[in-house]
Amino acid sequence: MDEQMMGASPEQPSKNSEKKPKKKWLWLIPAVLAVPVLVGCLFVAFQINGKTLSNEVSVSIPQGSATVTVADCLAEEDIIDSPLLFRVYCRIKGYDGRFQYGDFVFSGKVGYHTICEKLVNEGAQAKTVRVTIPEGTGINDYVKNVNGALVTVPGIATLLEKAGVCSKEDFLSAVTTVKPEGRLLDGANNQNTYYTLEGYLFPDTYDFYAQKSSAENAVLAVQKMLSHMQSMITDEMIETAKSRGYTMHEVLTLASVVQMESAGQEKEMPNVAAVFYNRLKSTLFASLGSSPTCYYGNSFAQDDGRYNTYNIQGLPPGPLCSPGLTAVKAVLQPTENSPYFYFVTDKDGKFYYHVTYAEQEQTVSRLKESGNWIYEYFD
Repeated sequence: MDEQMMGASPEQPSKNSEKKPKKKWLWLIPAVLAVPVLVGCLFVAFQINGKTLSNEVSVSIPQGSATVTVADCLAEEDIIDSPLLFRVYCRIKGYDGRFQYGDFVFSGKVGYHTICEKLVNEGAQAKTVRVTIPEGTGINDYVKNVNGALVTVPGIATLLEKAGVCSKEDFLSAVTTVKPEGRLLDGANNQNTYYTLEGYLFPDTYDFYAQKSSAENAVLAVQKMLSHMQSMITDEMIETAKSRGYTMHEVLTLASVVQMESAGQEKEMPNVAAVFYNRLKSTLFASLGSSPTCYYGNSFAQDDGRYNTYNIQGLPPGPLCSPGLTAVKAVLQPTENSPYFYFVTDKDGKFYYHVTYAEQEQTVSRLKESGNWIYEYFD
């Protein structure tokens, strides 16, 4: 073999014959990169340590507010500068979800720790009143005729006014101005109903503000009841409604009828629901025939009869009241294979169910003869 081929080429330099000069400036890179990190740390430290307020600053935290809402309220009053950083701090330090509601006053040095401790340990300083909204209560008052006696059933607006939360006018204004949002409200009928939120204000016992302005209290009350309803109606309920061929709006509408027709007797609700389902499915019934739908429509001066289920086919355009959870579940799971199309109650609240109208009439005659007859009707 050629010796020249076995040796290194005379024109090829050895590996160590030429060395690249060292880049002495590389040590500057970590220093340069550290500058923004240091600036960021100083910024975070400055934000967390907070600022010094020259005057007392008040902030109101609505009941049920999430940390993001609390952060926004603080930022609006210029107590903090960075809502995002405040939320991160709350998450890291374990304050997230622990804040109280109410009116808070901040002064002097206000660091994140000071702010969080005050929000956790103080609160609810604004005067509140406890109000019970019974199941079956509508937004308006309505009047029903019970064997010739006119009976007024107070609505949510009246109950809140009597409790000192807000005026009727402010509540009715809030009902029309609070924007309905969320999956539950997606199917709400805002075209043909008198109140879009009727039936969506969950009936329960609440603590409402009574010290702030009437208009603000009204908005907070509507938002609170609406939020509670959305937390009570689960995705499973919505899917069950779909499986039955109904929207959740239709379920709430029928549930409001069941709530009022059952006089609040929970054990009867699945049976009452089954009666109305049978009527809806039967070709023998031109209408649902529920008297509460008449009372409801009559509570509006401009009523055109759109809710009157003696004259219209199918369900009314929307709920008549705020149904309880039991009524909603009764509509989703009515009594199976019920043969009944009619029912009547006596003055003690006992229910009697019938397949035919003739059977219904016989029971009514017997109740009248025994003095146990009671009937609610619209005149």
